[in-house]
Amino acid sequence: MTQKAIFYHAGCPVCIEAEQAVANALDPHRYDTEIVHLGKQPARIREAEATGVKSVPALVLDGMPFHINFGASLDALK
Repeated sequence: MTQKAIFYHAGCPVCIEAEQAVANALDPHRYDTEIVHLGKQPARIREAEATGVKSVPALVLDGMPFHINFGASLDALK
């Protein structure tokens, strides 16, 4: 059974680099990974906030947020 992983980002160079690192690091047999570009999908900002995401890039594993560097706060994306 796979676990859910969601990677939220805003498309900046730091985010894209982190996206590539996450894609290479997570075992696809263990994690069902979804990439969410909040710049292109602003309707999902509330979803990210509800999981505890404060800034992007961030990885949410099974509902638990992990912030990677500090690229942009979600408030800046609204």
